[in-house]
Amino acid sequence: MFNSRSVCLMLFGAVIFAVSGIAEAAQTGHFGYGQQATPDQIAGWDIDVRGDDGAGLPPGRGTIERGAEVFADQCAACHGTFGEGAGRFPKLVGGAGTLRNDRPELTVGSYWPFAPTLWDYINRAMPMATPHTLSADDVYALTAYILNLNDLVPNEFVADRDSLPKVRMPNRGNFIWTDPRPDTAAKACMNACADPADVKITSSAEGLDLTPHTSGPLDTMQPK
Repeated sequence: MFNSRSVCLMLFGAVIFAVSGIAEAAQTGHFGYGQQATPDQIAGWDIDVRGDDGAGLPPGRGTIERGAEVFADQCAACHGTFGEGAGRFPKLVGGAGTLRNDRPELTVGSYWPFAPTLWDYINRAMPMATPHTLSADDVYALTAYILNLNDLVPNEFVADRDSLPKVRMPNRGNFIWTDPRPDTAAKACMNACADPADVKITSSAEGLDLTPHTSGPLDTMQPK
């Protein structure tokens, strides 16, 4: 028969055993779950391609003729026979000179800054229902075809890891690559800097029912 003392001792022993198990699991290499990723598993996720220089583009090649075949089979239902768009799906072609209009047409030819980015997007996300199912060669072919539809490459163009970064997109020079604001500069302001004493807060969101009112730690945050 168990009495209260024996029950307490059993519970105390169970707690000590559990704590010792947690301490052992907390040691490096003793978490007890998962395994180290293999190079092949890492390679399956390491698919990004850098836009400006094409770093990350895989081996392969694709012609415009092959791209037309793949486009008709995989893309035309949404993007139109010649990239003009279908229904509410986006246009891929046209839009030159419209970026300053009230309704700009943001197509591959009018807006995108880098050709390798087109390869990267198709490879990651297209076709919409079955993304990442196209071969590298077919993605190169689609990229070549879409660039050709936008009159950015000649009919004999072959897309590969060497030729794509050399394609000069019309809107490349209209993107801002560095932030000109002085408060984001890599080094501190060196001249004509504002005196911190002259910087004053002139308004606050408090009292406007825009943010919660705080009077203590985050776990005690309550609406005002």
